[in-house]
Amino acid sequence: MTSRADHDVIARLVPRGSRVLDLGCGDGALLAHLRDARDCRGFGVEIDDAKLVACIRRNVKVLQLDLEEGLALFEDDSFDVVLQLDTLQHLHHTERLLRETARVGRMSIASFPNFAHWPNRFSVLRGRMPVTKVLPYQWYDTPNIRVGTFADFEVLAGQCGLRVLESFGLHEGQRVDRWPNLLASTAVFKFERA
Repeated sequence: MTSRADHDVIARLVPRGSRVLDLGCGDGALLAHLRDARDCRGFGVEIDDAKLVACIRRNVKVLQLDLEEGLALFEDDSFDVVLQLDTLQHLHHTERLLRETARVGRMSIASFPNFAHWPNRFSVLRGRMPVTKVLPYQWYDTPNIRVGTFADFEVLAGQCGLRVLESFGLHEGQRVDRWPNLLASTAVFKFERA
């Protein structure tokens, strides 16, 4: 669950005036912020009806698409930046969508809950699945298909033919550059095609 403070950190990674595609844009808050504060244009992709309505209320352009079906609607390099924030853990075909994300955008930014964050490790050590601000669901009631770690994404990026340009963690709106696999609740990667 991306916070307003996390959005501010992510927004600083997006160059002013960029054409942006936000995959799983939620209520459109980040796109509205990018439009208003960074002169960006573009639109979001969302599947949830209520979130689509929230986007429209914010005057954010949005398409209703299932990301599992891919991004064939978009040509190569259609966008300067493609955002994929808090979506990877909900997808069955993660590798395919990462490749598609890099194909349609010159640069991409992905984030996801870091399962290797120390409180999660401690919870598992006690024999329980973690329930945190970033992973707020019980194991039996979660929309997450998978969990991943900061270190896992670096391996996956290489397998997908992606070059990581920048990586860091986030915790409670603060950037974590030192030991992000242990100290960050959210992993953030800026990447492009290799």
